[in-house]
Amino acid sequence: MKRGRMLFSTIILATAGLMLGACGSGGSGSSADTTVDVFNIKVETKDQLEDLAKKYEESHEGVKINVTTVGGGQDANAALQSKFSSGDEPSVFLLGGLADVDKWGDSLADLTDTDLASKAIDGMLDGATSEGKVYGLPMNIEGYGFLINKELFKKAGIDFEDIQSYADFEEAVKTLDNKKDDLGMKAVFGFSAKEFWVVSQYSSHFTSPEFDNDMKTVYDAKTIDFTYGDQFKEYTDLINKYNVQPILSLDYSTSVEEDFANDQVAIIHQGNWIIPTLNSLDPEIVEKKLGILPLYVTSGTDGKIAAGAPWYWGVNKNKDEDVVEASKDFLEWMYTDEEAMTVITDEMEFIPAYTNFSADSLKDATSQTIFDYVSEGKTVPWVHNQYPDGYSQTQFYPEFQKYLNGDISWDDLMKIGKEEWEKDRK
Repeated sequence: MKRGRMLFSTIILATAGLMLGACGSGGSGSSADTTVDVFNIKVETKDQLEDLAKKYEESHEGVKINVTTVGGGQDANAALQSKFSSGDEPSVFLLGGLADVDKWGDSLADLTDTDLASKAIDGMLDGATSEGKVYGLPMNIEGYGFLINKELFKKAGIDFEDIQSYADFEEAVKTLDNKKDDLGMKAVFGFSAKEFWVVSQYSSHFTSPEFDNDMKTVYDAKTIDFTYGDQFKEYTDLINKYNVQPILSLDYSTSVEEDFANDQVAIIHQGNWIIPTLNSLDPEIVEKKLGILPLYVTSGTDGKIAAGAPWYWGVNKNKDEDVVEASKDFLEWMYTDEEAMTVITDEMEFIPAYTNFSADSLKDATSQTIFDYVSEGKTVPWVHNQYPDGYSQTQFYPEFQKYLNGDISWDDLMKIGKEEWEKDRK
């Protein structure tokens, strides 16, 4: 695989020039406290975000950053809605895409002219841009495709870097299956079809090209044709044939933390967000075994992964002016202060979505490879976040499960998928 590098600017904001009257560094400014309430749903980085809040407070007298984290089994959307309904609105909260921009539009500050927006990597603002205005700043980049165990590939006599087409991938899968007993594997794939979000993410590879890989086009689309439905079926049938069974019972934890982490499967459909989990189990998994392969959809030899900003920081414009400005400043500080940037890459293990980070700051080869795909334009966006509300979980996913179980045909799945989309978008 070509190992190109995105040449990011290494210019880092060395001094906090945008000091706020109420939250100036070094003690200047008002003695009245300015409180910024941050509503976070990324539970795996809760501790690091709280540490960043404390560091910010140390250099910005008069500002208090309160972090509330909801997730990990809790309904974060319901909790956020409850806060707004009760009048306890957060100052900063996360947006999942254009639907959230529309939903919370009356509360979102225009961030178009912020310095951080100008530093965003091309394409990373698309999921929070409406009518030419930016309403959310990307938290990070996450990329996904087929994560693989390179060591198992090697033991099976496969050089994963030689996989340059769907035919190559299919052949590798069959070779792994033929040798799975010798390798001590349960199966080739550990696709966790019990998780609707895994299926939803997986579908993006096949739906995005139909809409020219444009999130706004997907969000506005009244119909879907599943133009690449044949490729969708081809991959799905391959996975189902060589997957741990019963595929409908395989959950995320078993797939990632047990089977993949213990060399029981060679391929899962996941993204770089599992890296902290794998490092907590055994750092050598990420260091020596982990790799990523693309999917070949529009062409048998044009491989792409999905990559983009899964979440965006929004700022509540209805707060007092000093709170709005402090909220913007805190976000900018997180991604431009040298010490904070190290936390972003080293402790949160984020792939940054901003050009002022160096590619060399990424600590693992898989994250660097995802950066390569982004820099070379070999990605499709996170379009599943722009599907009709509830479509992934309550309409398409149950029918996809029926197909995997042999209860309906692929033609039935495509027909129902088209009809439900059109109903939702009327």
